[in-house]
Amino acid sequence: MTPIERVRALPIWQREAVVAPLGGGLTNQNFLVEDGARKCVVRIGDDIPVHQILRSNELAASRAAHAAGVSPEVIYHERGVLVIGFIAGRTLSAADFADAEVLAAAVDLVARAHREIPQHFRGPAMLFWVFQVLRDYTARLQDEGSHYLPLLAELLLEANLLEAAVGQVDLVFGHNDLLPANFIDDGARLWLIDWDYAGFNSPLFDLGGLAANNGLTVAQERLMLQQYFGAVDEALWRRYLAMKAAAALRETLWSMVSETHSELDFDYASYTETNLATYRAAFAAFAES
Repeated sequence: MTPIERVRALPIWQREAVVAPLGGGLTNQNFLVEDGARKCVVRIGDDIPVHQILRSNELAASRAAHAAGVSPEVIYHERGVLVIGFIAGRTLSAADFADAEVLAAAVDLVARAHREIPQHFRGPAMLFWVFQVLRDYTARLQDEGSHYLPLLAELLLEANLLEAAVGQVDLVFGHNDLLPANFIDDGARLWLIDWDYAGFNSPLFDLGGLAANNGLTVAQERLMLQQYFGAVDEALWRRYLAMKAAAALRETLWSMVSETHSELDFDYASYTETNLATYRAAFAAFAES
């Protein structure tokens, strides 16, 4: 059964389902479905052990995020399938975050998710510690004889330096994948979607990922931190720069692993190159701080 056939066969449609593929998913296949009564988004994807993705965790996080008012409702699920409400709006691009109002709204939304999702989450919860993720990715790439092998020892050494600089952290419930396309603007407010990597984490990881993935300027970063924390001293700034670099490195290693493990039609090699350049710049900014 093809993914589209599987979507059409779901038992929730009131009439014949009209199914259209949606682009953008890097760990699943997404479809827009209309059955005459409503519009839904169907996400097809199994667990992905190489990326520490557990769909049971995604489901629990999606339900809690909806209860917290930051994400659309969960309509239906079964093994490998998640159906969520359709948000009529547009997905953001990195360029959108140059607008001060958009960035402020995004930071507010992320802060709300951090604070409120734990009040609604049910069942076992994941801990997303980026440095453990980096160690796991590096070990996998080494074991598999990746062509990136000459880079890995230096990257792992730098990751250890970043982890030491981050130090002790406060825990919030993080989204942990703040790519621009995971924000939707419905014209009145922003929504946050795709909870594949959700779990408890330092708030600095989401903030650093937001900056690294969207090309924020230093001035924007300082405003973001001031909005979130209320005040920014140099100690916080250095810890933030360390976590921002770690977020960029995680995206880089994620892509390196995906080059050989993903079956989706996506140019992971180019994505690796782009993110490695982002990481290099982030680590240089940390080293100079």
